[in-house]
Amino acid sequence: MSLPESSDRTNPSVLQAIINNARLDPRHPAAKDLVRELTYSELIEEVGRLGAGLQARGVNEGDRVALLIPNSVDFVALALACLWVGAVFVPLAVTDPLSRLETVVADCTPVLIVTSAGADTAPSRSMEDGRTVAIDLLRVGHSVAMKEASHGVAYMIYTSGTTGAPKGVQISNRAFSAAVHSTLSALELGPATRTLCVSPFHFDGAYSNLFPTLVSGGTVVIRPRETLLYPRTFFSTVAQEQINYAGFTPSYLRLLLASRKISDLKDSTLKMIALGGEAPSVADLRTLWSLVPMIRVFNRYGPTETTIAVTNVELTLDTIKADTVTIGHPHPGVSFVLVDDEGRKIEGASQVGELYIGGVQLMEGYWADPLLTSRVMRWDDGANQVLYRTGDLVYRDELDNYIFVDRADRVVKRSGVRISLVELGALINRIDGVESAACLTFDHDGELGIAAFVLTHREISDLDLRRAARQLIPESMIPDRFERVTAMPLNRSNQLSESQLLSAAGLKPYRTVLA
Repeated sequence: MSLPESSDRTNPSVLQAIINNARLDPRHPAAKDLVRELTYSELIEEVGRLGAGLQARGVNEGDRVALLIPNSVDFVALALACLWVGAVFVPLAVTDPLSRLETVVADCTPVLIVTSAGADTAPSRSMEDGRTVAIDLLRVGHSVAMKEASHGVAYMIYTSGTTGAPKGVQISNRAFSAAVHSTLSALELGPATRTLCVSPFHFDGAYSNLFPTLVSGGTVVIRPRETLLYPRTFFSTVAQEQINYAGFTPSYLRLLLASRKISDLKDSTLKMIALGGEAPSVADLRTLWSLVPMIRVFNRYGPTETTIAVTNVELTLDTIKADTVTIGHPHPGVSFVLVDDEGRKIEGASQVGELYIGGVQLMEGYWADPLLTSRVMRWDDGANQVLYRTGDLVYRDELDNYIFVDRADRVVKRSGVRISLVELGALINRIDGVESAACLTFDHDGELGIAAFVLTHREISDLDLRRAARQLIPESMIPDRFERVTAMPLNRSNQLSESQLLSAAGLKPYRTVLA
């Protein structure tokens, strides 16, 4: 197959950069799962054939193609095939309940819903309009000319956010390319990189690992999400596959730390990890470095609406010495603006404000919902740009680093006192014997209550726990309840499952949180 040349040699699209790697080193391994491994040349050959299959099924430029496929080489090849023909790929979670999947499909109206070979999933069986097809039926014997829509939408991620209903975040090829190139530059990825993909591919945080590695010419190693929920699979895969980079959520790091096996990484090939999707815990970072002193840790930050991540900053013991974790500075082409409660810009340091983000990585808007889009977008006359309202509270320190404080809707008022649930959890984490803590609101007889869910590595009585908390926390911030847990459950995106914690404790969520 003749590989298409890039018209932009300095900053090619994600797809074109991967094609370039196939031209430069065709036999270098690109992607590997438990079933098969593809070199860069083989990957691009498959992408072209799948592109032909998509076109044969009536997929045109700008059409949406839903991918109901677990983490696999199949997913990688099909996502790239959608880009190849200018279509928009829409990843679906194979673990989602049928009702949510049907809601998403009804909203995005895909031309095709592609499943794994031989898949017998409930969503597949429920579709009766002929749109559902197994990926094997798309593989044809010939390729098709590339028609990548370089200025169009690359993919659409569905996220619930604060509305409670799934909404489609549209990400352009331009924003996608900018985010990927900035990430691989910050992490200095290259052909020698061997990345273990941990997060599920319906979660855009996974794309900080998957696509920057492929664009850099490295190798991605893919394992089923359900097996990686067992830490022994993570550690054994790192050893067997000579993994040197992995990215995941802070909640997944906590799972690895709880296994008591993380010290095995001290003599392993794994030299770098990146955390994202949640605010990392200072206590967890210190524990990690005490057991694996030489490992490099990056913190990445970015809402889905601003394409994967807009910051990647290396953390050290020095940068977290004040018990805060910086999110660093925005990527090139991305701007940060802090706004106070009155809507005015904050220019100086130390004052907390809501973060607005502008620049090249901004989403194209929510699918088929201009009203919701307008609610989170703001025109900045001074900077002559559109800004996205994140709902995150941030401040700048004396070194001009940005520090994440909490979600605006997770800073609550109780008896007139403003409380950050993230800060409260971090303080409880400092109690001797506490391994992990998370603070959530609950319905306390119609009033706002705060529950601290605590995982300990030794016996601590409730009385001693409360006494220790009072040594660190003002009385006005003491949680109403301390709940002991044996594990911190994860949701479908490997983040902390707040609903599972509340349900297991017999608590109802408090719906009217005051910011």
